[in-house]
Amino acid sequence: MKIAIIGAGIAGLAASVRLASRGHDVTVFEANSYPGGKLSEFSLPSLKNKNQFYRFDAGPSLFTMPQYVEELFDIAEIPPGDYFSYRKQEIVCQYFWEDGTALTAFSDPEKLEKEVQQKLGVNGHLIIDALQKARRKYDIAGKLFLENSLHKTKTWLSWRVLQAFIRVLTLDIFKTMNQTHERAFNKNPKLVQFFNRFATYNGSDPYKASGMLSVIPHFEHGIGTFYPEGGMSRITKAIFHLAEKKGVKFRFNTPIDAISYSLPNTETKTTVNGVTTASGEKFSCDVVVSNMDVYFTYKKLLPQLPFPEKTLNQERSTSALIFYWGIRKTFKALDLHNIFFSDNYQKEFEHLAQGTLYRDPTVYINITSGLTPTDAPENCENWFVMVNAPHNTHQNWEDLIQTTRKNIISKLSRLLKTDISVLIDAEEILSPVGIEAKTQSFTGSLYGTSSNSMMSAFLRHANFSSEIKNLYFCGGSVHPGGGIPLCLLSAKITSEIINDKL
Repeated sequence: MKIAIIGAGIAGLAASVRLASRGHDVTVFEANSYPGGKLSEFSLPSLKNKNQFYRFDAGPSLFTMPQYVEELFDIAEIPPGDYFSYRKQEIVCQYFWEDGTALTAFSDPEKLEKEVQQKLGVNGHLIIDALQKARRKYDIAGKLFLENSLHKTKTWLSWRVLQAFIRVLTLDIFKTMNQTHERAFNKNPKLVQFFNRFATYNGSDPYKASGMLSVIPHFEHGIGTFYPEGGMSRITKAIFHLAEKKGVKFRFNTPIDAISYSLPNTETKTTVNGVTTASGEKFSCDVVVSNMDVYFTYKKLLPQLPFPEKTLNQERSTSALIFYWGIRKTFKALDLHNIFFSDNYQKEFEHLAQGTLYRDPTVYINITSGLTPTDAPENCENWFVMVNAPHNTHQNWEDLIQTTRKNIISKLSRLLKTDISVLIDAEEILSPVGIEAKTQSFTGSLYGTSSNSMMSAFLRHANFSSEIKNLYFCGGSVHPGGGIPLCLLSAKITSEIINDKL
């Protein structure tokens, strides 16, 4: 079939590889001049020396579930060779609290158990029990519902689904994440906060989201965290390379203005038959796959057709406020991933729900220059500094950015015992407004809709349209959700549904 894919985000790239590997004629249309969407890179010059540069991965900074990238090489029958490689990290993350407590989250469960016992003064086996339970949840239901469409009858007609329903009470679906973790850790505040933060991996609130999401720590601590040699953008480059090898055609700087379709007669549905570019060019095809946010797919590209109002009007996920800082110093206490916790986590999420930011937000810092020295000048570091932010509802972002910047610098200076403000040698800022403009993510939300209810997974838009024939969807705004692994899985689900129709 002749297939048009709208958007060269990570899901669009993966779908192009899968579909081209089955012999389809695939063309990808991308509004930007580069592939990858949020998963791209850029460099900033040093303010002190214009000949020195800091390299940054623009978006996702955590790499888990590498098998989903490897699977693309297998499908394409092209060995990764030297083009794509990665290594497992011994340290998952460094955690810091306001009272001076610092915790190293080791990948090795026995080391992590000892660290928790030593630093937090609690029985370290509590964390082992929690991770084992997370793994069981994944084995019972996670893999089943993440790798299959929830909108196809065949998914539900399986023995594994029956097993999941039999054991539903063990999945903590009817409790919140916070309730689940308070019970698991005897209300130890630091361990509860440690595990509650995983709600942010899909832009949700741990005080509202289902305890089923406590499966997420299994991805980091059960399977591991990894670092692609050369940085996160190597994932994009690797999949883009695969797509080109399989004959996928790319049209960059080519935004799509409309999806064309034929109206139904008495026996057929509305059927898509092509796309129209912003320059007016009409491209005919048999199938359209939209990697664009599902909201804008309907609102901008199919404005004359009815849209799934209830689905599109669901609560949006949180966004992010990111400061890309070149820092003229190295910090031995910091690793690839670092978390500086808020003094009041629940208050932070209450502020996010109200559309603003708490005075003391949880701060995440990603530093790749320790693993890829060329990412920063000698004796310097490239800091990707992120705080959770509300999605864009026309707040005064100029004030929020400046206030939050001061609060972050104050917090980091206090906990690292160093004046951070005088070390900033390069800076770029990305707000929810910029995220929406650059990636066409409605309101700048990072993960489409939130997962703040136990039914959220079932309310996400399907990977296909039940009303419009030959229209499909992939990416973070549809099932199974946002983040690199889930976007890769959405491409897998979408491609399999298309191929099943042959």
